[in-house]
Amino acid sequence: MTLVFEGVSKVVNGQTHIHPTDLTLQNGTMNVLLGPTSSGKTSLMRLMAGLDVPNTGRILWNDKDVTGVRVQDRKIAMVYQQFINYPSMTVYDNIASPMRLLGKSAAEIDQAVKKTADLMQISEMLDRKPLELSGGQQQRCALARALVKNAGLVLLDEPLANLDYKLREELRAEIPKIFAEAGSIFVYATTEPEEALLLGGNTATLWQGRVTQFGLTPSVYRQPVDATTARVFSDPPMNFLKVTKSGAKLMFGDGLSVPATGNLGDLADGEYTAGFRPNHLGLERKSGDALEFTANLIVTEITGSETFVHLDHHGDRWVGLVPGVRDLTLGSTLPVFLDTSHVYIFGEDGALVAAASYALAA
Repeated sequence: MTLVFEGVSKVVNGQTHIHPTDLTLQNGTMNVLLGPTSSGKTSLMRLMAGLDVPNTGRILWNDKDVTGVRVQDRKIAMVYQQFINYPSMTVYDNIASPMRLLGKSAAEIDQAVKKTADLMQISEMLDRKPLELSGGQQQRCALARALVKNAGLVLLDEPLANLDYKLREELRAEIPKIFAEAGSIFVYATTEPEEALLLGGNTATLWQGRVTQFGLTPSVYRQPVDATTARVFSDPPMNFLKVTKSGAKLMFGDGLSVPATGNLGDLADGEYTAGFRPNHLGLERKSGDALEFTANLIVTEITGSETFVHLDHHGDRWVGLVPGVRDLTLGSTLPVFLDTSHVYIFGEDGALVAAASYALAA
C-alpha cells in the first residue's frame, strides 16, 4: 500500500498553506512530519485524510485517485493532540466503537479489542471509564481506538503534546514498537526534533508550507539538504556564521581559520555560511582543533544536568550546550569554543555544499 501526493497544494483565502508537494509514503512505515507551529503539518494531514481537497495535484491510495473522496469513505484513523474518549462508555466500549460502526461481529470485536488493549498495555482497565484513568492511559485508549480499526492510514497530530514529561517519554519509546506490528502507514506530526529522532522511520521537514526534505530520519538529521532543513531539525535551532574559503583555508572571522581539508577542500573560493549545532559550541576547549570566539551572554536556560547558554556574537545569536548548572553573569563576555569538525557549509542560496567529515556522522 502507498499514499502518493503528486503536485498537491492548498490555498485558503489567498494564503498558501501547502505549496506544490510530491511525497510517497510506503506501507508499514512511520513517517514524521517535523516543523514549527504553522509550518503546514496539520494542513498536510487534513489533505491526507480527505478533510480538505487540494487546489492542485492529486492524491493516490494504492494507485487509485482518492483526491475527491470524503473522509468517511477512506480507511483512515486519526488521533489529535486533544485526545477524545467517550466519557460515558467503558474503555472496552470506547475501543470497540469503530468496529461496531463497521458492523463487525461480537466475536471479531472482542478479539480485536483485547489484542489492541494488550498492545497498548491497558488490558486491566477495560471495565473502567476514561475519567478513571490517568492522562497517559486515556491517550492509550484513544490510540487503541484508532488502531483497532485496522486502518491503512493512521494520522497522529501531536498526540503526546498534552502529557507530562514522564508519560511522553514512555509512549515515545513504545509507539515505534506498537506501530511496527500494525503494518499500516503512520504519519506523526511533531514540533520536536528529539521526538522525530526517537521515533525513527522517515521524516519530512516542513517550513512555511513546504516539505524541504524527506527521507530516513537519521539521514535527514545528519545530511540536511539546506540551511532551512538544518534549522528545523535542531532544537535549539542550528547556529550560523559567515565564513570565507580562500585557498587552503576556511576563515571564520576574528582572525580565526582552519585548514580546508577533506570535503571542505573541494569548495571554490568565496563566501559561505557555516552551520553548527548547540552541542558543538561550548565554554571549554574539547579538542585542539576548536576555535575560540568571544561572545556576550544573553541568558542561560537550565535543563537539569545541562545548560543552554544564549550568546550574541557580533549580532549573530548563538546557543551553546554545556554540561552542569553554571553560575554565569548575564551580559558578561565569555570565551566560547567551536568544534569545527562538525560544521556544515551552505552556499548563498542556502543549499548544503559541503560538511566536515564528522558532521555527517554526528
